[in-house]
Amino acid sequence: MDFDQLLNFQIVAKHKSFTKASEELNLSQPALSRSILRLEEEVGVPLLERKSRGVVLNQYGKVFLETANQVLSNIKETKQTIHDMIDPLHGTISLAFIQTLGSSFVPDLISEFQKEFPNIQFQLSQNISSKILKEIHAANIDIGFCSPLEPHEGLCSIPVLSEELFLIVPAAHRLAGKEMVNLSEVADDPFIFFKPQTALHDLIHNLCNEAGFLPRKIFEGYEERTVSDLVGANLGVAIVPYLPNLDKNKISMLRVQSPKCFRVIQMVWRINGYISPAVANFREFVEKRAIGMRMV
Repeated sequence: MDFDQLLNFQIVAKHKSFTKASEELNLSQPALSRSILRLEEEVGVPLLERKSRGVVLNQYGKVFLETANQVLSNIKETKQTIHDMIDPLHGTISLAFIQTLGSSFVPDLISEFQKEFPNIQFQLSQNISSKILKEIHAANIDIGFCSPLEPHEGLCSIPVLSEELFLIVPAAHRLAGKEMVNLSEVADDPFIFFKPQTALHDLIHNLCNEAGFLPRKIFEGYEERTVSDLVGANLGVAIVPYLPNLDKNKISMLRVQSPKCFRVIQMVWRINGYISPAVANFREFVEKRAIGMRMV
C-alpha cells in the first residue's frame, strides 16, 4: 500500500467515477482500475461497488476513506513542515476578511508586514463573518478578520480593531446634517437591515433593543454598499460601518451618541492543526499591533 494508491482511492471516492478520477489524476482508466484492485487485495475486502453509472463506497470503503483522508492530510502537513524548516521566511498565508476592511485596514497591514517579510505571499478573500468562521474550521483559510459575536469551539481570537458604526439617512431626512444623534430618534423609521447570516444583523438588533425599540425592517441585504444605496434611494435608514465615498448628495452619515455603536473586529485562527512559520509570523505581527488599533 503506497501514497499513490491512497490518493487514487480518495479521488475515485470524491468523483464516484473512474472516468472523472482518471482525468483529474492524469492517469489512464485501466491503470487506475488496477491500482484500486491492488489496494482492495491488500485490504482484503472490496471497497467500492461498481454501478452502471459509476461507483459508490460500501461500508468498508467508507471506513477506509476516513483513514486514507487522515493519512494523506498528515503527509501533506509533514511535507509542508519540512519545506518550512528549510525556508521559514517564504510561504503563503490564506487570509479572509469582511468587506469594510478591504479599503485600508487589510492592505495597510499586509504592506507593513511585507516590509519585514517580503517573500511571504497572501491569498486573499472577502466574505461575511459566519462564512469566514466556517472556512477557518474547515482549514481552508489560515486567518480571518471578522466580527464573531460569541466564542467558537476549536477557534481562538483576539480583538484587533474597534470599528465605529454610523447611522445613515437619506439627504432629505429630518436628521440629515446633524453631527450627533440618539438611535431612538429613528425608532419609527423603516430600516434597511442586513441578512440574518451576517454578524451585523444581530449586533444592530441588539443596539436597537438597547435604544428601546424594535426596528421595522423593509429590506435585508448582504453588502454594506447595497444597504447604503437603498438608503440613498430614500427607502429607509440603516446602521453601517464607515463607508468611504458615500454620495453626500443622497446620504447623510451621522455619529450615534446613545447607545455607543461599534463592533469589535477579531483576528481568528484554529487552535489545533498545523501552523506554518509564515502564519505564525503574521499572527505575532498583528498581535503586537492590536493594542490601540482604531478605525473611523
